[in-house]
Amino acid sequence: MKIRFAFALRALAVALAMASAPAFAADTVKIGFVVKQPEEPWFQDEWKYAEQAAKEKGFTLVKIGAPSGDQVLTAIDNLKAQHAQGFIICTPDVKLGPSIVAKSKINNLKLMTVDDRLVDGSGKPIETVPHMGISASKIGEQVGEAIAAEIKKRGWKPEDTGALRISYDQLPTARDRTDGAIAALTAAGFPKANIVNAPEAKTDTENAFNAANIAITQHPNFKHWIAFGLNDEAVLGAVRAAEGRGFRAENMIGVGIGGSRSALNEFAKGQPTGFYGSVLISPKRHGYETSINMYDWIASNKAPPMLTLTTGKLVTRDNAAEVRKEMGL
Repeated sequence: MKIRFAFALRALAVALAMASAPAFAADTVKIGFVVKQPEEPWFQDEWKYAEQAAKEKGFTLVKIGAPSGDQVLTAIDNLKAQHAQGFIICTPDVKLGPSIVAKSKINNLKLMTVDDRLVDGSGKPIETVPHMGISASKIGEQVGEAIAAEIKKRGWKPEDTGALRISYDQLPTARDRTDGAIAALTAAGFPKANIVNAPEAKTDTENAFNAANIAITQHPNFKHWIAFGLNDEAVLGAVRAAEGRGFRAENMIGVGIGGSRSALNEFAKGQPTGFYGSVLISPKRHGYETSINMYDWIASNKAPPMLTLTTGKLVTRDNAAEVRKEMGL
């Protein structure tokens, strides 16, 4: 009788200890990080910093590239099959928002978004999903201000200058960035009539090149060109297209967004190119901080902020190393 009673007490103590412990021990937490274009340097950097968070906290990170809607939904099922408890996503189409939210609920997965915010059927942000993104309009304004300052410094006549708006308007973040750049440029006196819309089919350098090449060909009257778009890749494509038409660094001002490896490689070239600068946004925050937030949500039931907006800083060939150090990169 005494042995059975002692065994029962031990069993009760174990049960109480388990009840008071966190829902998941560190070595059982598994987090997915799903991105729309895994080949792009920005997303590779996000993954790198997410891996840093995983190493520090001791959780398992599952990296998944999902360039299409079907692949996104399959990825969510895949994470459930791997016994993940949550995931962070930058979706290829923000209009998938209701489907992604529903799928995550069915699979009992916590959901956070990064970079691009999910929208509902009416195009409004889904505010019930925690999101870390960029203040798109402000970043765009920084781009426009940097270009306007450089135009003034070079003494270009606005009427002789064309502006390449490398657009991807189906993505709200992209539209907000280019609209912000236009607002800053026109406020500085740049003629709106000289802004040429060049829509790209995908948000990479090749598609930006194709879009810019058509636009430049159709407007042979300009002596100088400026370029802006969603990211560094958009502007690099425009710069390459301009080079093919004889516009070199002295007649081209391109300012990207991201401060990605692509931008740094351009700055490292022996001679300056038309890629003048980039507004650096931190992939470390977007990869590391979101992963830490998701871990705390799973392990300690500490919900992340519903909305976090990051800002950027202009980097050029002259200050890239210094600015990156300031931002902890």
